[in-house]
Amino acid sequence: MRQLTVALGERSYPVMIGAGLVDGCPELTELAAGRQVAVVTNDVVAPLYSARLARWLRPASAEFIEVVLPDGEQHKDWPSLQRVFDELLARRFDRRCLVVALGGGVIGDLAGFAAAVYQRGVDFVQVPTTLLSQVDSSIGGKTAINHPAGKNMIGAFHQPRLVLADVATLATLPARELSAGLAEMLKHGAIRDPDYLAQLERDSDRLLACDTAALSAAIVRSCEIKAEVVVADERESGVRATLNFGHTFGHAIEAGLGFGTWLHGEAVGAGMVMAADLSRRLGLLDSRAFERLRAAIAAARLPVAGPSWDPGRYLELMAVDKKAEQGIPKFVLLEGLGQALVCSVPEPELRATLSECVR
Repeated sequence: MRQLTVALGERSYPVMIGAGLVDGCPELTELAAGRQVAVVTNDVVAPLYSARLARWLRPASAEFIEVVLPDGEQHKDWPSLQRVFDELLARRFDRRCLVVALGGGVIGDLAGFAAAVYQRGVDFVQVPTTLLSQVDSSIGGKTAINHPAGKNMIGAFHQPRLVLADVATLATLPARELSAGLAEMLKHGAIRDPDYLAQLERDSDRLLACDTAALSAAIVRSCEIKAEVVVADERESGVRATLNFGHTFGHAIEAGLGFGTWLHGEAVGAGMVMAADLSRRLGLLDSRAFERLRAAIAAARLPVAGPSWDPGRYLELMAVDKKAEQGIPKFVLLEGLGQALVCSVPEPELRATLSECVR
């Protein structure tokens, strides 16, 4: 097992990466001791891991409940959030309660947002069970639900007390989910660490085959990168915005198709190609680097082009983006592999990318 620390002063917390963590973790047992504990999960993850987690977590807690939500990005919404609040209030959970998010990024974001606002904020723990959530969304305290007009537009920063990334849970992931996780890992390499990007390129087949050693090493490095960026810029006022490489395009794709049609990582894969193409058009990225990144994304079995919409449709969707200012989107671009910046872009070059990087 490896342990990293997200060093945020009195709000610092450990990220524990290893196999078998859903079957017992002293740090979580200590956090749960004598408290009301609510495990928020979904109807796909619950049959696989809920009983294993409850077996040791239930005896430690003063009261233990499970809230099982429907699976899917389309359920990262107000009704699911309300369901969590209804359960907590019905059992009179107090300000000392602990919320445990057991699932992928949707559950982590939604349960974390519920914890952020329930009684003005209660403790929560992330137990991510997808590759994407283990390497990215479980770390950093971003919590949210979607709005029909835009992804993650309603949320709050609320850091977890603990992250338990059990790599053994990845063995039950569908192939699409593994690829979706690889998108965020490739993103980390593209914006911050070219050597890590090269490692992912070399190990692509092993990662897609769910090779434990290759996955564990890659997960650790992605978590290190995410923790470094969060510590440097917790509230996304500077360098943390570069973690949104590919996301302005990707979020537009998700919202335009309907949440859940493409997985988040699939949309980000196409979005990274579009952002890299735009970088090349603006003279920031050379063609060789563009083709290398595009090939790495394709090798991860991710889309390398967006839906065939008119550029105006993309522009309309991208106007509702967290980085947009007065409806004008900003983009994370590459000045080279490992070097990212956030900027506004000229519309002609943007429209050219939106016309050509589509299916």
